[in-house]
Amino acid sequence: MLTLEQVEAEKNALEREVNQLTDETRARYYKQLKDQIKDPDTYAVLNYLFIAGLHHFYLGKLNRGFINLCCFLLGAVWLVMGLWWGLIPIGIITVIELKALFQSQRVVANHNLRVMKRLLGVD
Repeated sequence: MLTLEQVEAEKNALEREVNQLTDETRARYYKQLKDQIKDPDTYAVLNYLFIAGLHHFYLGKLNRGFINLCCFLLGAVWLVMGLWWGLIPIGIITVIELKALFQSQRVVANHNLRVMKRLLGVD
């Protein structure tokens, strides 16, 4: 995962490429980009809710979202059943997702950069 500075540098290079496009192509690019970029604050709020996996679904990472959600639900069911080890999957997910919460700007910036590259056909 790139740092925010690296993302910004690559984004600036991509914007120079976008400026070279025809007006019609550039308008189409920005319309598609507007529909596909994600907001880091929304990502952070979905992560903060601790309903594990929602922020992954927001970025389109369905497999990771389902794994988080299933582990969270398994832990919750075990806790409701009175089994203390339900805290283990919930605790592991919480620790992992706290890191994602504090890096939400970086995670979403990298996602949005990948979207920009895909729309421009650059890899």
